[in-house]
Amino acid sequence: MTTSDRLPFRRLRLPHSDVSVRDRLERVRRSWRLLLRLAVATGASYAIATYAFGHSQAFFAPIAAVIAMMAGAGRRQRVVFELVLGVAFGVLVGELFILAIGRGAWQMALIASLTAIVAMLFNLTGMALTQAINSGVLLAAVVPLAGTANPAVTRFTDALIGGLCGFVMMLPLPRNPRRDIDESLQKLLAGLAEVLTHVGDAMRTHDVSVAEKALTEAREAQPVIESLQATATNVSEIARLAPLRWNQRADVARYAGSVNDLDNALRDARVLARRVASMLRHGEQAPERLTESVETLVTAVRIYADEFASAVDLERANERLVHASDLAMHAMGDRLTINTASIAAQVRSLAADLLMAGGVPRAALDDLLDVD
Repeated sequence: MTTSDRLPFRRLRLPHSDVSVRDRLERVRRSWRLLLRLAVATGASYAIATYAFGHSQAFFAPIAAVIAMMAGAGRRQRVVFELVLGVAFGVLVGELFILAIGRGAWQMALIASLTAIVAMLFNLTGMALTQAINSGVLLAAVVPLAGTANPAVTRFTDALIGGLCGFVMMLPLPRNPRRDIDESLQKLLAGLAEVLTHVGDAMRTHDVSVAEKALTEAREAQPVIESLQATATNVSEIARLAPLRWNQRADVARYAGSVNDLDNALRDARVLARRVASMLRHGEQAPERLTESVETLVTAVRIYADEFASAVDLERANERLVHASDLAMHAMGDRLTINTASIAAQVRSLAADLLMAGGVPRAALDDLLDVD
């Protein structure tokens, strides 16, 4: 690259430069629990391995603590198990190969490959497979010094110490799981209400561009449901394991149990927007009651959001959902086409998914949504 090809220093930008310094500082402020736990877990694991167990270079203990803590939503128990399992397996297989072929450059290559092959044959995957290979390589590379502990035993012990320290440190000062999942759920329901509002507006004004806008919004809402799913997994783990949050287990379970049905409701909204756009492109007009059914869905979603957050009976929301379904089903007698029939079916399906998300058993849906 020539000098002329290089960007002037003043034009260089950090990644995500649209994020302000204030936002970055706010992100750090919100992460104070994680930073505190990270400091305590790494320091404690290193101290335990060094002073309690006498390991001279206990570098893997804090590494294991970080791996366990940063494992991601709802996976910490599994990661700790896979971490210890992988290290134990790699230590066993690596020691056997070293006893058979010794240490050296070609032995290193062979041990790494053979450890991976044996681990795969035993169906190890993910973290367990990675740590098995790492352990085999470490044993082949490190020659024990006289008077020091066996590196195989040391690495296994450090993995156990670090993994447990990282796991245990996620339990004190836990975030409020109910608040976290409610924020995610409210964001999803607000987006769903917005999509349905635009669908109703498109049907009322016969404007296909509004329907297409609703379809775009529904597609763009997919990351919101994915975030809700991740949050549900994470807060379920916190409510199950953190003693300070055991009193929220029932509430968290109620929220987490609604996620799959809300995902289905969002998918229904996408199909609904697509069918309305198709109907309007063909010059069809929606029957009045079909338009009213979508507008009633909007009201139902907003009531649902308020009642779900308040942990009260969803009777008002359920009544509006049933009414929306009834309007849609009766609208088919006004003007029946393939598009209007599909729209009516989607309204009923969306109402059913929201009813189930609110706790209505699937077996009761036919009675609730039966057409007189």
